[in-house]
Amino acid sequence: MELDLGAVRAFVAVADDLHFGAAADRLGLTQQAVSKRVAKLEAGLGTTLLDRAPNGTVLTKDGATFLPHARALVTLADQAKAAVRTGPLRVDVLGTRLATTELIRAFHEANEDVEIHIVTGGKGGRPAREALLRGTIDVAFARVAGELVPQLAHTPACLDPHQVVCGREHPLAALRQVRLAELAESVTWMPGYTPDTEWPDLYEELSREFPLTIDIDGPNFGLDHILDTLAKSENRHFLGGEFMRIPWHAGIVRIPIVDPTPAYPWSMLWHRDNHHPALPRLIEYIETTYEPYDPAQHWLPLADRQVM
Repeated sequence: MELDLGAVRAFVAVADDLHFGAAADRLGLTQQAVSKRVAKLEAGLGTTLLDRAPNGTVLTKDGATFLPHARALVTLADQAKAAVRTGPLRVDVLGTRLATTELIRAFHEANEDVEIHIVTGGKGGRPAREALLRGTIDVAFARVAGELVPQLAHTPACLDPHQVVCGREHPLAALRQVRLAELAESVTWMPGYTPDTEWPDLYEELSREFPLTIDIDGPNFGLDHILDTLAKSENRHFLGGEFMRIPWHAGIVRIPIVDPTPAYPWSMLWHRDNHHPALPRLIEYIETTYEPYDPAQHWLPLADRQVM
């Protein structure tokens, strides 16, 4: 029997998660598709590799014996694919106006021989991680709070200090810096920061520690619309990153937040089995340029302090 690599990969994913649903999410497949692939593999091998139990899935004796060989096959296939791939380094920066794009721009200026393809995934977090596991991107920038699957590695990349973005008629507009307590009478307007994105819980925790009223009502028609709306408002502001490229607007001011400064915690993620020749250079660049979290200056959620 000639082994189907897709079936072997599905078996390894289920063996890692001990759950067909979780493996399906990680592979970007339906649970039915994963089950069919594993069943095909078992039929070809003439044995049962996994037993479905009431609380999940368990490896059989033959499954445990086959697992290290299956891992080796998947690893070898990934290495072979990477060895012949000479295309650009595919980097998901989430959005081209964000601090992550500035990081990659600076890296490219210092490494002009590295060909880079910029990807804007839109929601970061889980979709980016799934793309890394599928191999459709090489690098992703996202917030890492909590456990990653074993296949993914990460390193802190950037802390982007928050600023108040508000209209010139806003009561705080004339200040040179703002403390979070001074935002109590203003609404923090963050349209589009919905639960399926990676950032809402960061701002929820921020609002529990400081007197912020966060409004996520949209719709979000893009940054230009946000700026136009804020320029006409005396009681709403937006939290934008210092390194975020916000287009100049005659009716908008940006004010640094101090004592402490909330910062958005960007990490760089990649697949441990990715052997793109430019990846080690990017990892080294990110690690050497990263300025670490300073508890005397920055505010981060507890989960992010443990990562950054």
